[in-house]
Amino acid sequence: MNDTQRRIAASGCARAVSGRGTRLVFLLLVGFFVAVPSAAQESWELYQIGAVRVDGGPEIDGVLDEPIWGAASVIRDFIQQEPDEGAPATESTEVRVLYNGSSLFLGVRALDASTGGVIATEMRRDGDRILEEDNFQVILDTFMDSRSAYMFVVSPLGAQLDQQVSDEGGRDRRASASAINRDWDGVWSVETRVTDEGWVAEIEIPMVTLRFPERDPQSWGINLMRNISRKNEQAYWAPIPKPFGLTRVSLAGSLTDLEALDRGRDLRIKPFVTGGGRTQLESGIRDNSAQSDVGLDLKYGVTAGLNLDLTVNTDFAQAEVDNEQVNLTRFPLFFPEKREFFLENSGQFAVGTTNSTGRIADLFFSRRIGISEARSQVPILGGARLTGKVGQNNIAIMDLQTDDIAGQPGENFLVARYSRDILDRSQIGGIFINKEGGGRYNRTYAADMTLAITPSFTVDGFVAGTSTTGLTEDQIAGHIRAGWLDQSWRIYSEYTDLGDNFNPEVGFVPRVGIKRSKFHFEGNPRPERWGIRMMEPMWNVEYFTDQSGRLVSRRYHHMVGTLFQNNAYLNIMFNREFERLDNPFRVAPDVIIDPGDYKFWNLNVRFNSNPSRRFFYGLSYSPQTFYDGDRTDWGGNLGLRVTDQLATSASFSRNDVSLPAGDFTVDLASFQLDYALSPTMTLRSITQYNSSSEQWSTSARFRYIYRPGSDIYIVYDEVRRDDAIPVSPWVEMYRERQLIVKMTYLLSM
Repeated sequence: MNDTQRRIAASGCARAVSGRGTRLVFLLLVGFFVAVPSAAQESWELYQIGAVRVDGGPEIDGVLDEPIWGAASVIRDFIQQEPDEGAPATESTEVRVLYNGSSLFLGVRALDASTGGVIATEMRRDGDRILEEDNFQVILDTFMDSRSAYMFVVSPLGAQLDQQVSDEGGRDRRASASAINRDWDGVWSVETRVTDEGWVAEIEIPMVTLRFPERDPQSWGINLMRNISRKNEQAYWAPIPKPFGLTRVSLAGSLTDLEALDRGRDLRIKPFVTGGGRTQLESGIRDNSAQSDVGLDLKYGVTAGLNLDLTVNTDFAQAEVDNEQVNLTRFPLFFPEKREFFLENSGQFAVGTTNSTGRIADLFFSRRIGISEARSQVPILGGARLTGKVGQNNIAIMDLQTDDIAGQPGENFLVARYSRDILDRSQIGGIFINKEGGGRYNRTYAADMTLAITPSFTVDGFVAGTSTTGLTEDQIAGHIRAGWLDQSWRIYSEYTDLGDNFNPEVGFVPRVGIKRSKFHFEGNPRPERWGIRMMEPMWNVEYFTDQSGRLVSRRYHHMVGTLFQNNAYLNIMFNREFERLDNPFRVAPDVIIDPGDYKFWNLNVRFNSNPSRRFFYGLSYSPQTFYDGDRTDWGGNLGLRVTDQLATSASFSRNDVSLPAGDFTVDLASFQLDYALSPTMTLRSITQYNSSSEQWSTSARFRYIYRPGSDIYIVYDEVRRDDAIPVSPWVEMYRERQLIVKMTYLLSM
């Protein structure tokens, strides 16, 4: 067995865990008091690259012809994860690494034996298709803590995608997205060129973009991955077993001998200014108004690992738009955070069911600050945030003050989170949240832990309580999850208890007053025939009772997912559900479901074609019973990348519901157009229709990144009313129109 095979086998093997009660307690004690062999330590030693320091640096022009690259450390050996795990990559990749104290440089030469074999059409920053096409990825675990990291992705056309990773991306491939912060935008530069032999990329990552320890010399965790889209092949430098991806930083290699890293004054000032106008039409009355705003975000490195952010009149990300969603449940929908001040290191504030599928309880959700339940803005006067790492200690503190609005007094929000890394990949911590204003308060406090007992077996959970003006009892909550994940199996069990009056107003908890139990069993067979790469048969059962133990919801879930060698995916699901309604449920404006016990089922068939093709599509069909009636859902989406610069997509879904209380149909449609003049100059237009709100909405956004970290936006938004009488959508039927010009400027010292 060679080093690569031994490395993959070691990371994917662990003793099977069985039994309950005393056995689980015994395993927890073993995790605390017995030294588990460190997969991270093994990987750091097997895959090392020495950092080469140079004076100056290469010109970032996408041409690796400068003599300075001749001094670089070179990586050439990449190992497949897919489709043939452990085999050498089928195409050659060469990566050169340099640094000059203030920046890290990577030179990438990605060869392809097939002329014209490079698949790349995406130019936009953080575009949806970057990860589906040819790309190169690098991840940096700067604290070498086997948990957190910075990830950078580049396409052959120079498109950039970056994200912050916490808790190894959730440790579980279907975990909550709170552990991967894709909305974070770091400051880094890329130039690429497609050649007859493949493609080339030059990357510069300034040290000021990263956080790292204050010591000399130091080492970082590092791993590299290349995606070859036409073969659906993923190849890594430090091999990663199939259940995991690049975010599994405990299996990364190491970049050693970094010295005298220079972050300058470590001060970044980013003012923004917006201006524009708005027209609103309500009950036949038109209201025209001008809009203008100015604000400032300041970022200062207190230490190399600890960051202080200050904000004045916080930027509300007016250039971003929420996607329309249809809600036929009794519980609220989740809309992601988009405001820049809240994004960096946001994973450090995460406490809740972060390793669970779906959002059961997020104890802190920053969108509760400055945005009302109706998704309207509440001005934030200012605030401060301190986040980062000191040794094994993770610190995250934030305080913000909102303004008075519509007769409602402003509120103060204080969030303090502390956690400590223990053992190899484990963590314990706690959080305190205080919301206060207008003579009332709401407080949340919790302790949480994640115990990585073996490379495959993880236990995590929290205990929490709230304190709210006027409430005295049943404000306690708790959650525990034990999960096993290796190359063949994914098995976990969860238990959650949320008291009747558990009320984290600065969190996202869709349902309280319940006790929830779930067991999940899933295999990952690989038939290696019929064009199938992997199958995902799974079964789970989920029970909800009220606090007295009375059953209120139950779901049996059966699914078989099939991933084909060409990256197409077929998913067949069948669910059997039970719901007990104690109160009437308004499912549509004129349709109310009466209290009672209901049993129903649903079948869902979905197919998605290879998303890396120029033309791709998805289809879904779901016949089902629904409470005491019937329901049919169906939909589809089409996408076409017309050229390397122009792409378009459209989607449509329909929920057709028939109930004794009444029939109704909900339609949701969208059309999106993307045009990229260059990786730094893009235009996106999205038109959406939602029949439940009876409106059309259109948003067109032009973005120009005129220097790294600095942008100009021109945004046009329009909301139109639906009408039973067919009329041209360009008739005066609008509810609201606005045109906004926004400029940000990053001053780095």
